[in-house]
Amino acid sequence: MDHEYERRLLPSGGSPVSPRPSLLPNRLLSGSPRSPRRALNFGSPSKNRCGDRFIPTRANNSWDVNFALLQEHNRDGTKVRKTDSSSSNDGNKDSSAYAALLRNELLGVTSDENTYTSDERRIHSVSSPSLYSFSPAKASNRDGITSPYSLSPVSNKTHRMLRSPRKAARKISKIPFKVLDAPELQDDFYLNLVDWSSQNILSVGLGTCVYLWSAYTSQVTRLCDLNTDGDSVTSVSWSDRGDRVAVGTHKGLVQVWDVSSNKRLSVLDGHSARVGALAWSGDTVSSGSRDRHILQRDVRLSGPGAPVRKLLGHRQEVCGLKWSPDNQHLASGGNDNKLFVWNLHTPCPAQTYTDHNAAVKAIAWSPHHHGLLASGGGTADRHIRFWNTLTCQPLQAVDTGSQVCNLAWSKHASELVSTHGYSQNQILVWRYPSLCQVAKLTGHSYRVLYLAMAPDGEAIVTGAGDETLRFWNVFSKARSQKESKSALNLFTALR
Repeated sequence: MDHEYERRLLPSGGSPVSPRPSLLPNRLLSGSPRSPRRALNFGSPSKNRCGDRFIPTRANNSWDVNFALLQEHNRDGTKVRKTDSSSSNDGNKDSSAYAALLRNELLGVTSDENTYTSDERRIHSVSSPSLYSFSPAKASNRDGITSPYSLSPVSNKTHRMLRSPRKAARKISKIPFKVLDAPELQDDFYLNLVDWSSQNILSVGLGTCVYLWSAYTSQVTRLCDLNTDGDSVTSVSWSDRGDRVAVGTHKGLVQVWDVSSNKRLSVLDGHSARVGALAWSGDTVSSGSRDRHILQRDVRLSGPGAPVRKLLGHRQEVCGLKWSPDNQHLASGGNDNKLFVWNLHTPCPAQTYTDHNAAVKAIAWSPHHHGLLASGGGTADRHIRFWNTLTCQPLQAVDTGSQVCNLAWSKHASELVSTHGYSQNQILVWRYPSLCQVAKLTGHSYRVLYLAMAPDGEAIVTGAGDETLRFWNVFSKARSQKESKSALNLFTALR
């Protein structure tokens, strides 16, 4: 320091210069006599010093670890390399736990204790997947080996992760629990010959006859035989209550039968070609035919003067019909590659979807998401597409690699099953909205053209041109058992 400058700062006596008188009270500077003296800082609040906003900081920045993590994650946090969950087993679960252990110990990445047990895609989720950091990393309290006398080679956090209860792996049997012979089951993509009623009775159209199989007693009865009329069965569909079944014929007729009395109630005409699709909504049955028309009729008003509602829009055969869960919209698919959604007010389609490149037979409304519709295309399309009918917008699409013949949603979880034809003849279970395959079932040697679900929502039955019906357990009721009754739900009881 300059001696002249130091001499001006200090007086001749060598004591420091007295401070300038302050305008603040002394108690603010020195505190009360009973409290210890504390210094007050009236400057700007302290801020964490960070690097430049365009230049990352180098302190405590593990670039090698972050770069290794970026190899497996996109910006949205999803993995780049997708794995087929249908082939997951205990070995894969153990390898997932081992991968999480290595990340905790070697990379120091914070992993949730239970994420590796719930979903394999969430195992490798990290809190900060970015490569660079523009602020100094906060000191993390890593649960390492806290005791110097510990004999374990892993940290306490890894111990807690390994001791956490693992979710039981869901196992879907790849072998059907029952196989029934179905002679003369036609190998025709445009027909719908299998349906399962709410009374747990299966109806199957075989040639000119309709047979009923009881799931309770395994008893088989013949409902009707159209051989005397020179006709054949092209579609069957149960009513909502399960007491009546509609039978579509090759001549364009729709017969309504009472199952309890084994009696034909009515015969509905109006179509000029075969009826390949049927759908019930209360007492109204909708029929789709090769004549490109959709007819809606009330079975209680059968007769020459009965009202008929005709829906015109398809240019080729109508091969798929499904009512929405609230019975307010009817979805129809045709061989013209179009998917229509009809309402109760106009005879013209309210919504039109033309993204499919092949016939649309597979149609299913989601019981869990209002307005969500799934559809599948034929051999030239091979896609399952999802639509938001509330906004008329497409949502997602997945290429299945083969012809999509049928779709059905689970009643208890956000999952759906699809059956396929050329060229793999497989049955796939999907999880929505991730569209990951939960299971892949094989066994049919022909196209899996027919699908129906049991009333309990657990089992399905599939039919194919190999003249067999196979029963599979694909869904679970675990979620529905956890549902609790709420007093706020006004639809659970009558008042």
